[in-house]
Amino acid sequence: MLQVLACGAVVFPGLFFAFRRFLPCVFKHWSDADVVLVSERLVSSIHAVMATTAGVIVVASCRGNVINDRHWLATYFVIWYGVPYMTYDIFAMYLSHYHRFRVKGHEEYKQHSLKTVNSFVRREFLLVLHHIALLTILLPVTLFFRRDQGDFFIGCLFLTELSTPFVSLGKILIQLSLQDLWLHKLNGGMVLLTFFFCRIALFPYMYWMYGQHYSIPLYSVPFHLPLSANLGNSCILAPQVYWFVLLCRKGWRLYRRSRRPDSSPAAAVTDNSKDD
Repeated sequence: MLQVLACGAVVFPGLFFAFRRFLPCVFKHWSDADVVLVSERLVSSIHAVMATTAGVIVVASCRGNVINDRHWLATYFVIWYGVPYMTYDIFAMYLSHYHRFRVKGHEEYKQHSLKTVNSFVRREFLLVLHHIALLTILLPVTLFFRRDQGDFFIGCLFLTELSTPFVSLGKILIQLSLQDLWLHKLNGGMVLLTFFFCRIALFPYMYWMYGQHYSIPLYSVPFHLPLSANLGNSCILAPQVYWFVLLCRKGWRLYRRSRRPDSSPAAAVTDNSKDD
């Protein structure tokens, strides 16, 4: 019974709907789009903290032998929390998209329909593809194709979530109209730092650790791995590089605006920042 209650299929939707009920009581002027956006971000942050904690535990426990050392969290976190969260998050992202455009007065968003779902998929195609890829690749690999090896690397993949709370905090600060505070600028720096190290530099690190285990140089590791492993890593890494470039461009754009003598505080906010 406790396992069922603790399962992500109950926890994440439950937290989302609890935040949707609680936030309007505190922020009475918020629209449905505001409430759904912040609720989604709060749940994302909770999942990210859980995933990062699990990743630290698994990586610390399996550093001695990165191939054969085992930790139960590497498998069970994916089953009980990873897959349910990814499934829930697609639904939550759709709700956020729907309410955002409904508040703007778009006629087709007066009720849910295949047209609104199709619009969501087209606008958020890369994010939806990312979630579906994790559901269809990470779960089978974790359960069936690892031959009880590589828990260390599964733990490393959990660590990619470290940047998520900072991304979510930035959106929440903008929602609260606190984007001019030093905290927002500091948080922007943390977004870039954690995103780079935990979503991009992490992959060369994993290859280096693999090379250390087999006493081979880093440049030889891709040739030592199966083609499927290299393709899988490339498919995960490619969107991370794309998003990091977008983050850097956004940060540079904000920096240039803030340096203009005639820039107002509002000009330091990104274009349509609540929708980014």
